[in-house]
Amino acid sequence: MTSDLVIIAGGGIGGLATALTLHQIGVPCIVFESAREMRPLGVGINLQPNAVRELYDLGITQSDLDAIGLPAKEWALVGLNGNDIYSEPRGLLAGYNWPQYAVHRGQLHMMLHDNVVERIGPHAVRLGCRVTGYRKNATGVSVLVAHAGGSTSEHNGRLLIGADGIHSAVRAQMHPAQPPIHWGGAIMWRGTTWQKPIRTGASFVGLGTHRHRMVFYPISQPDPRTGLSMINWIAEVTADNTEGWKQSGWFRQVPISEFAHHFDGWVWDWLDVPALIGQADSVFENPMIDRDPIPTWQDGPVTLLGDAAHPMYPTGSNGGSQAIVDARILGACMVEHGVTPQALAAYDAKLCVPISQVVLRNRGAGPFGLLNLVDERCGGTFDNIDDVIPETERMAFMAGYKAAAGFAIEALNTAERTIEEGATARAVSEPVPGL
Repeated sequence: MTSDLVIIAGGGIGGLATALTLHQIGVPCIVFESAREMRPLGVGINLQPNAVRELYDLGITQSDLDAIGLPAKEWALVGLNGNDIYSEPRGLLAGYNWPQYAVHRGQLHMMLHDNVVERIGPHAVRLGCRVTGYRKNATGVSVLVAHAGGSTSEHNGRLLIGADGIHSAVRAQMHPAQPPIHWGGAIMWRGTTWQKPIRTGASFVGLGTHRHRMVFYPISQPDPRTGLSMINWIAEVTADNTEGWKQSGWFRQVPISEFAHHFDGWVWDWLDVPALIGQADSVFENPMIDRDPIPTWQDGPVTLLGDAAHPMYPTGSNGGSQAIVDARILGACMVEHGVTPQALAAYDAKLCVPISQVVLRNRGAGPFGLLNLVDERCGGTFDNIDDVIPETERMAFMAGYKAAAGFAIEALNTAERTIEEGATARAVSEPVPGL
């Protein structure tokens, strides 16, 4: 190990994308992950074109992504009576130079993990190791680690990247007075069901109102024998949250009977929501939560990334995508400034304020804000959406969100590579003690 060693707290999507990026630019790194084993947890997420571009530049191929999902073709919002509010093509069909992918989150996670181990080595990701804090020192940072067996250790590095999620210990030390996790009242039930995909066959559909809706999209190619795809779905209801979240944890498996009644009667000739829910193998409940933005993600040789930096509501389908983009921009800053706190400052200056605004946009329903407008103006039921919200207003609303989230078509298509091919960060050769 050299004194350029970067320690990454957290082996999720953001932490692993960071490890791959650092390896690509010649920076040694190690990932400490609290889980004792890597398992393909979670269901569907969307990778926006800005994130797919970065994955391609990391050597993740189209065939790799096809193995864990499929390119999205359409994004649509539908009102309570089944009529379209808004629809648009996505990915290559929309004119992007890169596709948008709907993928199985757990399989994406495992693919990134396997690439890290293959490229960096079997000890690149250390499982059962939770980063609990840090101490800044003259040469960088000392990182405190708790091990699953009960022991603790301390590791020295040039920088620490806190990619340890919404419950981040790194963030808690950096901002000890931060408010608690914010819950706005929305409860989500997530599951997957094998059914025939609708519309384009690769459509993301949001159906209902801003307080009572379903979101669903396929995350696998149709089975050639049955024509069925794995459909990822999220059922959501907004409840009274004046007394806060009453469950003991933030994530639990629940019986379908506990919530299915909220969607009784949601049947149209093109969709049967009760059947979609009822045929799921298992369902998990969690509140829609985030954290208030913080003024900086940096504390000297320490920075935050992904959900540790900007936990956001999943209404814009860009939480995982932003974590990947974070990793790449962080790498670009190290190419320019070396493995230094100055690189972290440049990363913070580029992303902290604008992505904090995306957090607040998503809290205000993100792109689903169109459902809010429809509800306000007609109660969610209409014959012709143009009589409720003119097309120009709908288009402007969506364009504003895409620009804020970093995937406006022209800006993305004409942007230079985040990290030039073959670029490396400035290296320092002296050894780091304690590793």
